[in-house]
This record gives sequence, C-alpha cells and structure tokens, in this order.
Amino acid sequence: MTRVHDMGGRYGDGPVVPEPQGIVPFENDWHRRALALTLAAGGLGAWNIDTSRHARECLAPKDYARFSYYEKWIAALADLLVAKGLVTEAELAAGTAEDAPPHPRLFRSEAVTPALAKGSPYVRSGGAPAFAAGDRVRARLPARNALVPGGHTRLPSYAAGQVGTVVLLHGAHVFPDANAHGLGEQPQSLYTVAFGAADLWGAPERAGDEVTLDLWESYLERA
Repeated sequence: MTRVHDMGGRYGDGPVVPEPQGIVPFENDWHRRALALTLAAGGLGAWNIDTSRHARECLAPKDYARFSYYEKWIAALADLLVAKGLVTEAELAAGTAEDAPPHPRLFRSEAVTPALAKGSPYVRSGGAPAFAAGDRVRARLPARNALVPGGHTRLPSYAAGQVGTVVLLHGAHVFPDANAHGLGEQPQSLYTVAFGAADLWGAPERAGDEVTLDLWESYLERA
C-alpha cells in the first residue's frame, strides 16, 4: 500500500533543504509541548514506537501533506489516545478531561530525564543471520507489510526490487512490521545494505554515491 509519507525518489515534492547547523531545537514553544505530550502518553504503556509511527502514516493524505512535523505528531497522538480508550472524542473537542483518577503509569516530570537517558533498546536475541557482509541481496518487491495488509513497514518503496550489498550486521532487533500491530516483537536479523544511487535514482548527484538502509532479514533475498 502506497503511503503519502513514502516520498523518496518521488517527483513533484521539491528539493530537500537541509536545516542550518546550530538552530534552536524547537522553532515554536508549542513544539516543546507536543514532544512532552507524546512522551507522557507513550509512558502510559498503551502502545510502542512502531505503533506510533504507523499512526502518523495513517493520517489522511491531505492532512499529512499540509501538517508540519509536530502537527503530525499531535494529530496521530490524538487518534491513538481515542483508539486506546484513554481519551474520548468529546474530551478532545472540549479540551477538558472528564473527572477520572490518575493513570497508574502517569509519567511524572521527574521521571522524564532518567527515561530519556535509558532509551528503549530494541536489540534482542535471535537466530543466526542468513546473510554476511559482502553478500548481494535484493529488497522485496513490493515494499509492503507481509503480515498485515496496508500495515507498517520500514522498507521504502524506492528500494523495492533493487540489488544492494550487505555492509554491516546488527544482530537481531524487534521487527516493526509485527510490533506495530500487536503481533509481538518477532525479532529478526537487521542489516545495513548499500545501494548504488545510480541504481535507485538513475541520475546520482555524484558518481559512486550510495544510499545505505537498515533492513530486516525478511525484506531481503539473495541476489
């Protein structure tokens, strides 16, 4: 399923304009609050990072195209809160929560810094990798979730069917295509695969340019 966020190599979206170095982390003050709300809601344990990514991908295309970065975060967060029964549509419309006891996993301010410092490692134990550094592999075609129709995947469409070279092995990691949909972590070997920019785009910026992608084992087959 093609999603509006899968923009790599798509014509008509204009050039990528890098932000200047040393900019203020939050352009507007409400961006800071948007991040805080997202962290606080995530700390309730009702979903994982892959679920939240999928929620952003599922925004209506017209909204995804016009929303700024943090507007996408807030819109997807609102959808998740309603879907998980943590907030009602009436509460969102009113901007006020109904009387309810505090959530047992309420994410208090003093817990934020330790939680961010700890991070969320996604390395897991798993079987032996099927590929080694130097192996030539082909990315699965089409680029879709093989478990859930229209589901979340980290395989970009511009790489689907393309041949690249395994350059790094990262061990087994949580498989996002399953984790985003409540199907368990199903860890798989994760690889960094290098693709020739000329193979992907046809006209690279410079001869010899490469694009490297971190891809799960089920995305790949031996070329």
